[in-house]
Amino acid sequence: MLTWEEENQTFARDFILLGLLHPNQYGLLFLTLILIIFMVAILGNTVLILLIRLYSRLHTPMYFLLSHLSFMDILHISNIVPKMAFNFISGQQSITFAGCGFQIFLSLIFLGAECLLLAAMSYDRYVAICHPLRYSILMNHRISVHMAAGCWIVGTINSTIHTTYALHLPFCGTRVIDHFFCEVPAMLKLSCVDTSPYEGGVYVSAVFFLLIPFSIILASYAQILHTVLHIKSVEAQKKAFSTCSSHLTVVIMYYGPFIFTYMRPKSYHTPGQDKVLAILYTILTPMLNPIIYSLRNKDVLCALKKVLGKTLRQKN
Repeated sequence: MLTWEEENQTFARDFILLGLLHPNQYGLLFLTLILIIFMVAILGNTVLILLIRLYSRLHTPMYFLLSHLSFMDILHISNIVPKMAFNFISGQQSITFAGCGFQIFLSLIFLGAECLLLAAMSYDRYVAICHPLRYSILMNHRISVHMAAGCWIVGTINSTIHTTYALHLPFCGTRVIDHFFCEVPAMLKLSCVDTSPYEGGVYVSAVFFLLIPFSIILASYAQILHTVLHIKSVEAQKKAFSTCSSHLTVVIMYYGPFIFTYMRPKSYHTPGQDKVLAILYTILTPMLNPIIYSLRNKDVLCALKKVLGKTLRQKN
């Protein structure tokens, strides 16, 4: 239980985000690059969601789950980049206590839900390739809706618990966060009490949201690979490999840095490493997801061509 003084110190002042960019021409150039990535991510994921909604051939469980992945990516990158850009342009580095808590809360929802969603998507591919005749039973729209809802609900519950606990830690000394957004590992360093018990809770959550889904994904793709190698049709093999390699690319880029960030003890964290790793799963991955899933997917490309063709004919 915190004393009144500790409670007052915890909630009284804003935090300072040191950020990712230095206030010089190179920082401005890097910010421009990040804003371009941000716009590509927003546009790419929005187009993917609209294609899935408009094109009836994409009304399948796989693309339904993919639309939720795109929606999560839009919200996640929007939770981080605008504030980072505003601080750089305005010359400010502060973020309110409430703003920091809100950023942590949203970030943990999207990170946790996306981990579970990627596992659900790997299960969908496993059923589609390894048990195609039973696909409509094992993986239908009702099941995919329950999967997506479960990802959002479990991610929200986990985020609520961790955000509440993290923000009730007493921050008695410096309020300078050496990061470009409020993230739990970076904030733990600011607390003036022993955070070992809480770090144990973070580790348990990491096992549930990272190691278990990652193990499910690896097991699913091991079975998929075994099945694909026994397919006689070369065209079917190419299609299966194309779809699965896209998913695995996303998985490796997402889970790798995420696991490295959240499953290391606090003493092993360095600001430079944390920032570089965070760029991968908060900024780059949301941009690459729609590119990977669209450019390497014939159904999505076909839908895009038809929608564009229809739009051009209407204009003419």
